[in-house]
Amino acid sequence: MIPLKYLGGYPPAVLDKVRQLIDRDELGDYLQKRHPGRHDVQSDKALYAYTNALRQEHLRNAPGIDRVWYDSKLDVISKALGMHTAISHVHGSRLKARKEIRIASLFRDTPPEFLRMIVVHELAHLKEAEHNKAFYQLCQYMQPDYHQQEFDLRLFLTWRDLAARSPQ
Repeated sequence: MIPLKYLGGYPPAVLDKVRQLIDRDELGDYLQKRHPGRHDVQSDKALYAYTNALRQEHLRNAPGIDRVWYDSKLDVISKALGMHTAISHVHGSRLKARKEIRIASLFRDTPPEFLRMIVVHELAHLKEAEHNKAFYQLCQYMQPDYHQQEFDLRLFLTWRDLAARSPQ
């Protein structure tokens, strides 16, 4: 049986359908049909502008973001796809916090829905630190199909792992 490490909390019926797609070698085709395009947010500067525009649209009262960038080490080292940090610096007699968001570089080559989903996820952490009901309601507010996109992203990560393991 194929381990589905990204789909651990889903019901057995859903996992069976995913395994059927994998067994028939149709998972990649399924994802390609659902998400045919690739986004054009390729540079760190464009990613910052994209993230800040989403923040302005949905979270005007949230703190500003000082830096957003694609991090090539994020996926490999911490098994995370995105991270938000608040780094405190002493500035004279004051303590100043910098808000930063790092997005795994694998999102440079994904459909726009996946990039939006991960950026929405990290932006939601500006208001809600924990993955609780309020956090997911905020994600759903910023991206109404958030849960479906998260599931599809998990399918994409599964397909990516399978493609990396299979002999070319």
